[in-house]
Amino acid sequence: MQLNRRQLLGTTITATALSALPGCTTASFGSRSSYATAIIDPKNQNTVFHWVDIAMQQVRDQRVPPPRAAYNFAGPMVAGFVAANAIIGRYTNPYGLGPAPKGADPEVAYGVAFATVASECFQQPFLFERGSFKKRFPDGEAKDLGVKWGRHVGLHINKMRTHDGSEPHKANYYLGRYDRRQDVMKWTPTGAAYSAGPGPAVGSYDRGLFPGHGKIKPWTMTSGSQFRSDPFLDPSSLEFAEDFDLIRRLGGKDSSIRTADQSEIALFWEDGPWGITPPGHFLYIAMQVMQDRGFDFLDMARNFALLGATQCDASINAWDNKFHHDVIRPETAIKFRCSKFGSTDPRMVEQASWESYIPTPNFPGYTSGHSTFGAAGIEMTKLLIGTDRVNFSHESPDQVLWPSLKGKVRHWTNLEQAAEENGWSRLYGGVHWKADHDAAMKAGRQIARHAHQNMFIRKA
Repeated sequence: MQLNRRQLLGTTITATALSALPGCTTASFGSRSSYATAIIDPKNQNTVFHWVDIAMQQVRDQRVPPPRAAYNFAGPMVAGFVAANAIIGRYTNPYGLGPAPKGADPEVAYGVAFATVASECFQQPFLFERGSFKKRFPDGEAKDLGVKWGRHVGLHINKMRTHDGSEPHKANYYLGRYDRRQDVMKWTPTGAAYSAGPGPAVGSYDRGLFPGHGKIKPWTMTSGSQFRSDPFLDPSSLEFAEDFDLIRRLGGKDSSIRTADQSEIALFWEDGPWGITPPGHFLYIAMQVMQDRGFDFLDMARNFALLGATQCDASINAWDNKFHHDVIRPETAIKFRCSKFGSTDPRMVEQASWESYIPTPNFPGYTSGHSTFGAAGIEMTKLLIGTDRVNFSHESPDQVLWPSLKGKVRHWTNLEQAAEENGWSRLYGGVHWKADHDAAMKAGRQIARHAHQNMFIRKA
């Protein structure tokens, strides 16, 4: 049966199930299937980009949903850096691993540690990738020690994260982690086959995507609620009426005020299933803008450890907010709930035929995951390269679902512009309130700044 776009968003395909398929290997740099090929000059290719590219391809090939993709990016990138740093000794090590063997090759250790944790996250052995990577290095004691140390670090990180709350039987269900709100703003799923009123439903769609994800143990935050956003707008307030009117006019499928460029932005940043996902897109941007800035191997490894960890924590923060606040999406509000908000504002117009321009996701709206990922990723990238002033451009990393994007290149003159465009894409698409975006941008920046100040500090 061929699924439409809305049904795809309502279907969670687990990494475990897909990883059981035989021959699931990842394309190397230079191939069309490699993400790095489109944005990295061959002279700038390195061990870190090699493994980050592999992880991004696995997210695409296994159809990993965004919050889980962010989780899967973090562990391997942290493990790779920790293994290499223990050998070189430039930065602090918060995980109590002890001294690394003298003479071990740090790049070998990075790759082995990365693959060891990635194997657990993706439930995929990466046998081909491990073998071809190790062949790049000459045989000898340095290589042997690097392999042994990398595996030790990878297993240590896996053990450290074994009971972190990410287990499917915990993350996929409420299990008392969050209480449902009971007022008019309570989230319920809306879509072509899942209306706000009585009708057909399946459990995984009806309960939303990963209701327990916000309670996973973070990498850089003290808890998932450390940067929790303030309560959502009062539905009877002037502020909400303004937000409602904006999205009703701007984000509908048949909007008369959304420009062609805004429509392109909505599709360009959608990053849904069958692709890189929002957290992956900001790793992609970081690879592109960091490639020629003089970072050596270890500093690049640290950069992506911080980026991976904060993308994971951005997912935890966003999902904590989503299921703590439990706020309705625009499509449900505009089609079914408008008359129940207690507002006398004339702009509060119920419109039963209204549909969002892009499919409304099957989980609560407040706050925006896209905006949290974007703010965290861009803020961390700015902190690491020391500037916001970067001219860069690229096509959409994935065009399977939106073939109209083929050949469309977007250009940015600074990093913050990309973060804002990404967040606003969800308003142009009609799936988020502006309040969702504003709160998420604040939280994402806080996550990145906190991590940059406190994680993997250079030794005196």
